[in-house]
Amino acid sequence: MEGDLRVDHNTIIEVDGRLVVSGTARFEGRSQILGDLECGSFDADEAEVQVDGGLVVHGDVRARDSRVEVGGPLSARGIDVDKSLKIGGPATAEEIEVGGELEGRSTLSARSVSVGGRFRLGGKLTAQKVEAGGSVDLAEVDLESLQVGGVIHLAGGAVRRSIEVGGKFVSEAPLTFGSLEVGGVAQLRGSSKGGSIEVGGMFSADRDLTFDSLEVGGLGSILGNADGGDVEIGGKFEVRGSVTLRGSLEVGGAISVDEGLVGTKAEIGGKLKARRAIFTGSAEIGGAAVTQDGLKASRLRLQRKARATGPLVGDDVEIDSKAQVEDVYGGRVELRDRAEARNVYARSVKLGDGASADAVQYTDTLEMGRDCRCRTPPQKVASLPNFPL
Repeated sequence: MEGDLRVDHNTIIEVDGRLVVSGTARFEGRSQILGDLECGSFDADEAEVQVDGGLVVHGDVRARDSRVEVGGPLSARGIDVDKSLKIGGPATAEEIEVGGELEGRSTLSARSVSVGGRFRLGGKLTAQKVEAGGSVDLAEVDLESLQVGGVIHLAGGAVRRSIEVGGKFVSEAPLTFGSLEVGGVAQLRGSSKGGSIEVGGMFSADRDLTFDSLEVGGLGSILGNADGGDVEIGGKFEVRGSVTLRGSLEVGGAISVDEGLVGTKAEIGGKLKARRAIFTGSAEIGGAAVTQDGLKASRLRLQRKARATGPLVGDDVEIDSKAQVEDVYGGRVELRDRAEARNVYARSVKLGDGASADAVQYTDTLEMGRDCRCRTPPQKVASLPNFPL
């Protein structure tokens, strides 16, 4: 058909094969095409257009205050639909903008996708930039950036630059990403690898996780192994495997690691529990330290009234007042006022007023305050026993 096609209200066009319009196909009101449509451009105004077959548009699709439904594949240079767009087959375009709802049952490829409301896609999504204001449900993705105002659920893939989500983020399969920022809840249900992770509420990873930095305002959990840079958790942090950090660890509440914990620096407000914990720099524990093999740091401090189970090892070890610990190994060990230890082995030992220990062995110096108690007299020795860790 040469030229333009104008379709008025309540029109049904039966097509034997494909209807080809060299110009613009214009639609008003409700209409249906029983077959395929190919046109130079597609224009709808306050319309509901249903194309049962495929739709090929060599130019742009523009639908003002309209709904468009395509049963088969859709291809166009640009797509701009105000209310809703539904696609049954694969879709390709340079830019896709939908004010309300975008739903696709197959794959979608575009340079950019913008959806004001709900976005659903059954096949793989390939794009540079995706933005959605409401809820999003996607299969596998291959994107540069993703921004969602509400809730998103996807089946894994890759987002090479950034993910920003205002509410909840869920990935069901392995995911690689540049950065992840979520205001509420984030869940990674496959082994994932990314850069920085920032979650305002709760974060969980069901498998192994590799990252550059992890910051969680509330609770965090990793059911596999964690390998990353810095970690900052506002509440409680639980890891079923091991934790290997190139940077610092800061936990406001408690941290529990089933296997080993390795890092450079640690500051724990509550309880630390791990099979073993080793820090090349300093470690400060506010509540309790529970280990099987021991806790080691270059500079180790247990705060006032803290408790420790398992050996403590460090170049410089400070046990604050009224704290209770077991065996302590160090270069310099200080038990402050009324602190209690089982055995102390160090080059230099200082016991504050009222401090107590079952046994003390030292090689260089010993200082004792008032009312100190040692069940066996302190011994100056030529060499100390081998330190744990």
